[in-house]
Amino acid sequence: VSWVAVAGAVPSGAVSGAVPSGAALRRMRRQVLELADGLRPLPWRDTRDPWAVLVSEVMLQQTQAARVAEVWPGFLSRLPTPAACAASAPGDVLVAWGGLGYNRRAVQLHRAACVVTERHGAMVPADRVELQTLPGVGPYTARAVLVFAFEQPAAVVDTNVRRVLCRAVAGAPMTPATVQRVADKLVPPADAWRWNQAMLELGATICTARAPRCGSCPLASGCRWAGAGMPQPDPGRSSPAQGRFAGSDRQGRGRIVAALRSGPVPAVALAEVAGWPDDEGRVVRVVVGLVADGLAVRGVDGSLRLP
Repeated sequence: VSWVAVAGAVPSGAVSGAVPSGAALRRMRRQVLELADGLRPLPWRDTRDPWAVLVSEVMLQQTQAARVAEVWPGFLSRLPTPAACAASAPGDVLVAWGGLGYNRRAVQLHRAACVVTERHGAMVPADRVELQTLPGVGPYTARAVLVFAFEQPAAVVDTNVRRVLCRAVAGAPMTPATVQRVADKLVPPADAWRWNQAMLELGATICTARAPRCGSCPLASGCRWAGAGMPQPDPGRSSPAQGRFAGSDRQGRGRIVAALRSGPVPAVALAEVAGWPDDEGRVVRVVVGLVADGLAVRGVDGSLRLP
């Protein structure tokens, strides 16, 4: 495989990425696109509805696809459009959110629906700058909506895709900016939807973080990391994992929100619901955070309810 260095300065400590050119690029695209014919049957892959795609992408932030697949259809049956979501109370959105966790995302999605309804006529915009003005929508989610709803030629880079590119294309770690630049150069302009779905599939099911299935990888013959004997450290290694969930404030917050989905929780029951009956100070801190984040409303008697 012939490689051409990506133009542009690379921050200190990073390595310059590389992309194949000419026939090598065409071959790489063909090899990756073959995976698009055998994608996992994830439900959001069957739609181009921008609102449905946006909902799936917000849900997929920090949540595994299998869990999202269980909740996404029901959420859309309750809140099928931005206007329907905006017209609902935040608490109704939290109920539809189910047990996906990171409940702040549900509140942000509701706020995004309100913005879309008020500023864009209840139509999700097809512009990256406009998308990134929506609450809870960052560069990744904006690109994903552009690609998977509007089929625009852009590259979607999550942890899995970054791992593929660092291993196979660069053979070394890359800064986020360099990874995005490399990814953008690889996208076939006329087939961005299938390309991005295939790259996500490759990283999620074949070029995995642990025990990559190199024998099944369409890029194995040209993979720089494999060609070098897979030296350590792994160039596709992710940043350190998030702190432990068990016993964390996140766990207590999740327990309280889960209880609120069934109705208000009296003040005297909050410590027990959170799982910290002997740590009133911690419960107060978490409750203050839930109210500040728009996930709960406190009554004059100290009870909590969904907004």
